Amino acid sequence: EDVLLPQSLENFPCNQQRIKSITGGGGHSAAITDAGELFVCGQNKEGQLGLNHTEDVLCFTSCTALSSLHVIQVACGWDFTVILTENGEVLSCGSNSFGQLGLPQTSGGCLSPQKIESLREKTVNVAAGIRHALAATESGLVFQWGTGMASRAKRMNQGRTIPLFLTAKEPCRVSGLEKLKVKRVTASSYHSVSLTDKGELYVWGSNKHGQLVSKEIFLAEPVKIEANFFSDEKIGAVWSGWTHLVAQTESGKVFTWGRADYGQLGRSSVHDGQRQEQLELWCASANMCPVNPGRCSSLFIWHC
Repeated sequence: EDVLLPQSLENFPCNQQRIKSITGGGGHSAAITDAGELFVCGQNKEGQLGLNHTEDVLCFTSCTALSSLHVIQVACGWDFTVILTENGEVLSCGSNSFGQLGLPQTSGGCLSPQKIESLREKTVNVAAGIRHALAATESGLVFQWGTGMASRAKRMNQGRTIPLFLTAKEPCRVSGLEKLKVKRVTASSYHSVSLTDKGELYVWGSNKHGQLVSKEIFLAEPVKIEANFFSDEKIGAVWSGWTHLVAQTESGKVFTWGRADYGQLGRSSVHDGQRQEQLELWCASANMCPVNPGRCSSLFIWHC
């Protein structure tokens, strides 16, 4: 049954623990407590909840397979889940039909979270698109896996060799970022974003709605969004919906761009924006914090 207004979750089974973060995918949700416990609910046809079965779950349930681990981040794709632990290990579960689990030895899906052994460096951040995933390591490297972006890359780059990381079914280092130290990654339906320690944004993938701020319709390798698009300020954080982006500068300014026809950019215009123009400042407030955007929506909170 659809719910039109926000409602408090009654009887959330977290034993008085505080909810640290919450996120969602194509049809499932995940929440992490401050004690590092992972709770999941929603669609589970591919085992994306990591509960060792494929029945849908209507209420948040503890992922007991991870009871011995401290989870610090979770990223939900369309029908798979990527999990990051306190010690820098990455696990995944759900559908692997596009290699999005990073487990090439697994032909089908995984009903219980499995460690991605080929990610040998300590990981500090993960992200999931519809059918691809990303990881940023402690040393600043970026890895991508899952072939969800490959078909578009081949269509838009006919006659040219596309980078290996776009067709990899296990973690493959993203080329074009070799001299940079990346501290955060985010992903959408068909694009990826990395944020460096110098406050710079690099983007690649589909630019159908202008979300990569480029004249090209598809960027096969990372390209920097120049600082002048952000009033020459450093970026402190970035979030991605399916086809739009939200960035906040270190001073608190918030910029939104990309697809706009559902009002997800938070402005009156419903035209996609922008490509090679100054990105529009949506708000300037050091007390505002964007919440992880949804497929075609954005949510912001203010604090005093």
